Amino acid sequence: MNQFNLFIELTRLKKPIGFMLLFWPCAWGLTLAYNFSVNLDKYFLYLSLFFIGSVLMRSAGCIVNDILDKKFDKKVSRTKNRPIASQKISVPIGLFYASALCLLAFLVLINFNYFTVLIALASIPLAFTYPLMKRFTYWPQLFLGITFNYGLILGWTSITKQIDIIPIIFYLGAIFWTLGYDTIYGYQDIKDDEIIGLKSTSIKFKGTAKLFLITCYLILTFSLIIGGYLMNFDLLYFLFLIIPTAHLFLYQIKTFNLNDPNTCLKIFKNNNYFGLIIFINIFIGKIL
Repeated sequence: MNQFNLFIELTRLKKPIGFMLLFWPCAWGLTLAYNFSVNLDKYFLYLSLFFIGSVLMRSAGCIVNDILDKKFDKKVSRTKNRPIASQKISVPIGLFYASALCLLAFLVLINFNYFTVLIALASIPLAFTYPLMKRFTYWPQLFLGITFNYGLILGWTSITKQIDIIPIIFYLGAIFWTLGYDTIYGYQDIKDDEIIGLKSTSIKFKGTAKLFLITCYLILTFSLIIGGYLMNFDLLYFLFLIIPTAHLFLYQIKTFNLNDPNTCLKIFKNNNYFGLIIFINIFIGKIL
């Protein structure tokens, strides 16, 4: 039982915000591409597969991240008790768990068309090298955004079997969404990160954090508007965009305080609601 609890802790399964933020872009892309005038069985099957895949890949990613960051995690108060950093789980056991999770994720992936499988496999090197970026660049959150929102493209291609300008525009917006919320998340560890020499957008824009977040969220908002226009969505889609936009600018940015880790974590977690609202918004745009 203790080993099971350590596995749950290692994979962060008790913290669903991680796999939900991975899942929402998949759901956006799938919903954008799906023809709702036909049988919905395939839609709900694919939605379920993307959810399972998100849980599996996020769990595997957490393990790889912890293995690569083992030495750094020991020096950060928030992460020093993680199973691998505290040596409660060995690196070989961690690699075994990660490999098993990736195998299960692959079994989920092969339910989609060949093109989707191919481009999904092409993203694996980026997914597992992301944790290294904080050593070399102040933009690891950008690499996270590119990786974490890749499912939006997969959701689209799972139906269309091709890439189009529309998912790319939504994908661009989603990258800046991640760039914003993960910068906020990074302020929890900024003091420790500066001491041990790690890099992040949280550190780079420490003096102009709100301006940086406003820029990210403006690009996100414009992407949602332009994407909706290219999808020929009804006026209701654009009116409902007021809700998530207000969430970004009147809640996240207004309440953001880089010196308050608890507030930063709370804002970060609230992005799950943003992802859900955009999903509902796209769904409304498609069925009207």
